Amino acid sequence: MTVMFHIQHHERVDSTNDEAKRLAAAGAPHGTVVHADEQGAGRGRFGRTWFSPAGNLYLSVLLRVDLPAERNPELSFVTAITVADAVDALLPKQTKATLKWPNDVLVNDGKIAGILLESVENAQIIGIGLNVLEAPRNAPYKTSTLVGAGGIATVDGARDILLESLEKRLEAWTEHGFEPIRVEWLSRAHPIGTPLRASIGGLTEEGLFAGLDLDGAMLLDTSDGRKRIVAGEVSGIGP
Repeated sequence: MTVMFHIQHHERVDSTNDEAKRLAAAGAPHGTVVHADEQGAGRGRFGRTWFSPAGNLYLSVLLRVDLPAERNPELSFVTAITVADAVDALLPKQTKATLKWPNDVLVNDGKIAGILLESVENAQIIGIGLNVLEAPRNAPYKTSTLVGAGGIATVDGARDILLESLEKRLEAWTEHGFEPIRVEWLSRAHPIGTPLRASIGGLTEEGLFAGLDLDGAMLLDTSDGRKRIVAGEVSGIGP
């Protein structure tokens, strides 16, 4: 899939995803990118506020992918690997990004990027927030930044590398399907057998990580048998 990216740069918007959704409804083409220096009302998964000061990368990409709707969740994994590729390119060679289900990107066990996928008007919106210079100081989880991990990056440089990676990953995904993406995602994730806790609404499942199902659902071996987790918040169970 060849993508011609059309970048719309803003000093500040409420949310790049909301702006991309507005553009999608107005007929904006495949490959439209909304990039903002700051967001006034950035958000992550489950409607959480996304810390959005100047100095980080905030962008949303509008895609019009001619694939069955049931394959849309695969984009979450495509995007996570895309961001991990870009982060690796900007960090010292000995430092590599890792992944946590479904699409958290980590460096040195700290979250360095968040991804939010939404659909509107027969289009998919990929929202990405990448910590270049700043990370939230009061987050309920460990955080990291490109510069703090020894990387050298400008926001625009990080954006261009990320979009180049996205084009390659989208092309491979549409040509070869999800299986190579699934295998590569697993190679960057917690090892099979890692104790994990999945919170789904008010329910919690604990067990050992057993990989990804063919559609990207997380497999968890619990005391009640193997469970498929299709949504939720995942955390490790440490000693």
